[in-house]
Amino acid sequence: MSVSQMNIDVFWMINNLGNQYSFLNPIAIFFAEYMLYILALGMVIYWFTRTKQNRMMIIQAVIAFIFAEIAGKIAGLFYSHHQPFAELPNANQLIDHAIDNSFPSDHTILFFSICFSIWLVRKKEGWLWLVIACFVGIFRIMVGVHYPVDIIFGALFGTTSAILSYWIAPKLTFLKSLLNVYEKVENFFLPAKYKSYTKDKYKNF
Repeated sequence: MSVSQMNIDVFWMINNLGNQYSFLNPIAIFFAEYMLYILALGMVIYWFTRTKQNRMMIIQAVIAFIFAEIAGKIAGLFYSHHQPFAELPNANQLIDHAIDNSFPSDHTILFFSICFSIWLVRKKEGWLWLVIACFVGIFRIMVGVHYPVDIIFGALFGTTSAILSYWIAPKLTFLKSLLNVYEKVENFFLPAKYKSYTKDKYKNF
């Protein structure tokens, strides 16, 4: 399917930033390609704080990502286009990427489903994670691998899935049981006394 002219115009506005301000290119590459590792490290740190709240937050985030990714794949069956660098002449491509359907952005789905899940539980630093997610989306455009519409719908799928997971996951008994079993095994091998900093919704976890 064709990409709208407005979508192309916004793409050029962002993508050309790398030509106009070359000092932004390494920053764009880092956010677009390597910020994923920072997110993964953050999730591991939250998990091993060993509090119920943080662990449930990570579980919710993973569930949100899975369902957002499924929704994205279904959406991709109805609307598709290749990456901008494969369709537009002289696009500023800063990272390698296979040519396939770029709608919606998997990176944006991942960051918004997880970062919004963190924000829902931990507002204080959650804002920083949301800013990071936004930068990742913008820089995926700047490096030439996504159109704005890919980013917008990726963010929409990720955010919606995060909200649904936040509402539903804590009510699922089997998740509570699995987490309790995991923590018993963990405490057997790595004994630790810790206080569970929880909100009301987690007190009976």
